Amino acid sequence: MSKSHFGVVGLGVMGQNLALNAERNGFAVAGYDLDAAKSRSMAEKAAGKNVQVTGSLAEFADALESPRRILIMVPAGPAVDAVIRDLRPHLKPEDILIDGGNSYFEHTDRRSRELAEAGLRFMGTGISGGEEGALWGPCLMPGGPKEAYREIEPIFNKMAAKTEDGPCSAYMGTDSAGHFVKMVHNGIEYGIMQLLCETYDILRKVLGLTAGEIGEIYQRWNEGELNSFLMEISAVVLAKTDPETGRPLVDLVLDTAGQKGTGKWTAQSSFDLGVAIPTLSVAVEGRILSGYKAERVAAAKVLKGPAARFTGNRETFLKNLWQGFYLAMLASYAQGLGMLQEASQEHDYGLNLAEIARIWKGGCIIRSRLLDPIKKAYKKNPGLPNLLVDKYFSRLVNRYSRGLRQVVQVAAKTGVPALAYSSTLGYIDSYRSELLPANLLQAQRDYFGAHTYQRLDREGVFHTDWAH
Repeated sequence: MSKSHFGVVGLGVMGQNLALNAERNGFAVAGYDLDAAKSRSMAEKAAGKNVQVTGSLAEFADALESPRRILIMVPAGPAVDAVIRDLRPHLKPEDILIDGGNSYFEHTDRRSRELAEAGLRFMGTGISGGEEGALWGPCLMPGGPKEAYREIEPIFNKMAAKTEDGPCSAYMGTDSAGHFVKMVHNGIEYGIMQLLCETYDILRKVLGLTAGEIGEIYQRWNEGELNSFLMEISAVVLAKTDPETGRPLVDLVLDTAGQKGTGKWTAQSSFDLGVAIPTLSVAVEGRILSGYKAERVAAAKVLKGPAARFTGNRETFLKNLWQGFYLAMLASYAQGLGMLQEASQEHDYGLNLAEIARIWKGGCIIRSRLLDPIKKAYKKNPGLPNLLVDKYFSRLVNRYSRGLRQVVQVAAKTGVPALAYSSTLGYIDSYRSELLPANLLQAQRDYFGAHTYQRLDREGVFHTDWAH
């Protein structure tokens, strides 16, 4: 049998679908999995296709043309290191290993250094789109050696989702750039999902709407400027009826949400970089709070909320809610992309934010209509410090901020938790404030720790004995 163009180690659902995607687009594929059941499943699905499922890593490596291009699709962490360790004896210099999982970017940097010493090329690649995207067209975010990317570019461009702007795959930058971009992508995903959930909660508790009615609102919103994959699937979920009870199925789902590492890593990394991403960070905290189910049930019996009920005009409130969601969704992108801007300088990634916004337009979980004007904003001004001050978006911030403020006000008055909405409003109000109360904070720090301070009216660094 002739040599295969592309190899996949890890034949779970994602690995299988990516292998079938590559084969469908004209590339012969070799696959391997330690789990014999997964290998058999792959062989069954690939029957009659240009895919060979191998029985050992030695056979797998021998089935690939040189330089080998191997995509590793195993859970992030020790499993990636184990695959690399077991593969290395079968590899030659210039072979390319591609980690397609959600690995922590610092682990990617470590693996890159270790493999480079052996003459091997390592690429951390973010892959978004879920199981369906993996099969029919994901968003691919490869990072690592530029020359290694050139070897996999033709395959990735064929496999990726397509928009009018081209394939949703592009070189992100050096070292761990691909995994860092995917990490922040997932942080933005957390923020938007939290906002959709808070909007649903406000609509059911403030306006008394059913899940089906809220789904219809989401469907209408999805037909306009708020069009996005997450809005679309939320409408579908809210419309689903449980066949046994006849009730909306979402109403029967336990209100605790899981989380993987990427959301937490985004929040932690933002602190390391000194970048404010409150909408994204509070989305992680919202998931953590959801896990306190037993405590929340007990607290609900002793902690009382406000007795106020909504008495305003429903249509006016829905308009305000639309505007508030738009701004909060925009802020999620603004915070994430601002973090990428800072990380690019800190880690010397060389990120192109316009190009990142372009590939996010298709295939990925956070694809939305908003990404086209975002791409244009960064194309016009690559050094844009924040999307909120772009001419196009600043007009919308000024126009819609009253709606966001009304949403937060109604939520506060009626006792509906709105962590992401409230954090977004605080973020925008802080960012637009020429003066913040950090002058008092710095004076406090100087009082108890002699941390010094600067003055508005003269140059220099000062310390004061505040008590005398």
